[in-house]
Amino acid sequence: MTRWPLTPRGTGAVLVGLASFVCAQIFSVPALVFFGVLLLAAVGVSFASLWLGHRDDGVRRSFAPAVASVGGDVDVRAHVEARTVLPTAVGTWQDRLPRGVDGEPSGVYPALRSGLVSGGHSVDISYRVQARRRGVRPIGPLVVETTDAFGLSRRRQQLGGTVPLTIAPAVLPLEAFEELPGAAGGTMQSVTDKLGQGADNLIPRVYAPGDSMRRIHWRASAHRGELMVRQEERESNPEAVIVFDRSVTRWSGDALRSPGEDAGFEAAVSIVVSAAHRFVQEGYSVTIVDVDGSEIAEPLEGGDTTALEALTTGFATLTARRDGNLRTLSTLFAGTTLGPVVVATGEIDAEDAAALLPIVTHSSLPVLFALGGSAEAMRIARDGGWRVHRLEPEDEIDTLWSGMAGYTEGRGHVD
Repeated sequence: MTRWPLTPRGTGAVLVGLASFVCAQIFSVPALVFFGVLLLAAVGVSFASLWLGHRDDGVRRSFAPAVASVGGDVDVRAHVEARTVLPTAVGTWQDRLPRGVDGEPSGVYPALRSGLVSGGHSVDISYRVQARRRGVRPIGPLVVETTDAFGLSRRRQQLGGTVPLTIAPAVLPLEAFEELPGAAGGTMQSVTDKLGQGADNLIPRVYAPGDSMRRIHWRASAHRGELMVRQEERESNPEAVIVFDRSVTRWSGDALRSPGEDAGFEAAVSIVVSAAHRFVQEGYSVTIVDVDGSEIAEPLEGGDTTALEALTTGFATLTARRDGNLRTLSTLFAGTTLGPVVVATGEIDAEDAAALLPIVTHSSLPVLFALGGSAEAMRIARDGGWRVHRLEPEDEIDTLWSGMAGYTEGRGHVD
């Protein structure tokens, strides 16, 4: 890196050495020439020891956890391999952090002994940062400044390149569903309700050729006088749909350019991911779509925690889009009957709210998150059957479901 390579001590030594040459001519003192040569030689040797006999073989970084979440801490570790001919004094190190990552990535770089005696050196550096903005953020390069053993010269160099740190949206621990109608219960709830039910509770039907003998209901057969088999009950896998209106007209231009820049959009991303986690944990098959029906992520099966992790990581780079029309959303639900339907959008008006009303009849739990909107728009949506929540970037929604039925002062719920 471009920087004056001498320390104040080394700079002073060079100036004194040059002054010795001048004084030797003026005062006719030959010993001053010898003294000046010694000073300049000492500075030259110290400079050469750093720049010619010192080598760094790069940096290996690691993060714990490997994928961070907004608001979480990340431990950064860097391993440096270094070789030096002459010993070096204690130096300093500093890692470069991007916007969206906070911390104090600096410290003392240890003194290194001569490689002629001890061979190569390994230096381990660690520090902690806080992930503040969603996205893929480059960490590095590592900047190390070392001095020679006499403190005359210094070397400032960049070690390694940048390593991307993935910061996923925050996943809030939403409460489990406790007061939902039976039609909205997920697979996990349905399976639990059936525990303890015996075979006698199943409805038998007349035996048909091709039925397995293991399905014969012997008690019903004896009662009816003909072979009866247990009726196969086709277990449905209830589906939840999350609609994320990413149209840039609902957000600011920052949401289109880069993740982590629009506070309102970030709140919506966090709610979408958090709702998906809650639904999957409840046993729902979850589909996340945009307002035109295009899938934002792969569909999720109930209880699939691995897919949830992939979803959260994938949403680290999600941005807004240029097109999309919320008012045509209801056509996607024609002829379907679903469990919960969650819509996350930005500012809405009365026409937007009216266009969403037909969806209510197709969902057992219609929930609307809006960044803002007129009182008239909120009233239309509420009266039409939507459970409305005003989306604020600073809101805490960990008790969202329990507070969904009504308005709580200070939390932004609208009843």
